[in-house]
Amino acid sequence: MTRKLADRPGMVLLLVSVATFLASLDLFIVNIAFPDIRLAFPGSDLATMSWILNGYTVMFAAFLAPAGRLADRYGRRRLFLIGVAIFTAASVACAAAGSIPMLVGSRALQAIGAALVMPTSLALLLTAFPAAKRSAAVGAWSAVGAMAAALGPPVGGLLVEASWRWVFLVNLPIGLLALAFGPFVLRESKDATTGVPDLLGAAGLLVGVGALTYSLVEAPDDGWRSVGVLGGFVVGAAGLVWAVYRASRHPVPVLDLVSLKVPTLWLACLGMILFSAGFAAMVFGNVLFLTGIWHNSILVAGLSQSPGPLAVVVTSILVGKLGHRVGPGPKVALGGLSFGLGTTLWLINLDVTPDYFAGMLPGQLLTGIGVGLILPSLSAVVGTVLPPDRWGAGSSMINTSRQIGVVLGTAILVVVYGGAQDLAAFRHGWVFIVIVALATALTGALLATRRNAIDHHQPVAVAA
Repeated sequence: MTRKLADRPGMVLLLVSVATFLASLDLFIVNIAFPDIRLAFPGSDLATMSWILNGYTVMFAAFLAPAGRLADRYGRRRLFLIGVAIFTAASVACAAAGSIPMLVGSRALQAIGAALVMPTSLALLLTAFPAAKRSAAVGAWSAVGAMAAALGPPVGGLLVEASWRWVFLVNLPIGLLALAFGPFVLRESKDATTGVPDLLGAAGLLVGVGALTYSLVEAPDDGWRSVGVLGGFVVGAAGLVWAVYRASRHPVPVLDLVSLKVPTLWLACLGMILFSAGFAAMVFGNVLFLTGIWHNSILVAGLSQSPGPLAVVVTSILVGKLGHRVGPGPKVALGGLSFGLGTTLWLINLDVTPDYFAGMLPGQLLTGIGVGLILPSLSAVVGTVLPPDRWGAGSSMINTSRQIGVVLGTAILVVVYGGAQDLAAFRHGWVFIVIVALATALTGALLATRRNAIDHHQPVAVAA
């Protein structure tokens, strides 16, 4: 039985997609629970609450790269299962949190588990499928991740009806099922030549991203010239410089600068940062708009965002079927334009009078199409331009870029709102999203010029 399960790539896809679903879902599901969490812990402002999300994403971004390296060395299945176990246990701790600091700390631990899951899940998936079928498999995997992120608000809206703590407890049964079947479904794979990753470099990345995020979030209240804000920028810049310095000298760096010399990969990482910033700002901002301007209930606000995830799923499946016939560049460019057009419709049509079908829905469908075009295309680049022994590190770079974008998008949106959540503030937020969407489209156009480079970097075949 064990052998039969391990020889079925479809089972691998199902298992790693479920785990990825949980890791992605928890990036955004908390947004919809913000009002209830604030009621449970009175006196918490938006900047403080944002750390429930940013604490997760900062830790996620910092640990993704070393997680991929550790998986390459010690075994991708082993690290995947450890990550699921940590994530599941931390989810229970989040549900039991009695204060905001306890909740933020538990979310940080949850992020470490998620950081182990994301790069290992992609590497295990790439190993399970032959080269001809990898694009479709990655498309399905990406669709699940994108759907989970977009489903955060509607799923959260349903769970919050019972209690905000259920947005974390929902992870428990799924995590336990993944731990039960994982040893039988997944095959172990590793690269014995990979050394121990640079943990000091990881610490620099953690301090750098965390400090910059702190300064961006606190600046509207404390002032851009305050000692704490200026100090955060200085510490953040120093941390990032240190991480890059270590990456240039350590044999197993936290940032894979060697892989980034492949133009297609660094363009994909840049595109992922830009896209993720806009996506995070969209999810975070629309929840606040629906509950704050249109005064929807949490349940209605969550369910109102369901069409977007459906568009993501349909588009991602179609993108996966295109395979290598169309390179990532054109799909990313078209996706960026669709994402920007959807947000532009909100900028033009939405006001204080609720009008969901004519105002919100068309933009949701267009932004969903954009997500479905962009995310699978950028995620699949790793399996196309890197050899198998670098898939763990390469996928970590893509996913690190994604989390950095999420952190920056959320933090910048808090700055744009400036403590005021009126219609003018939301329009400023939509302008920001349109700008990063167009920048993502430009990145896709540049990727399209690298089509020949993609054709000349076919992946090494993986033994069955």
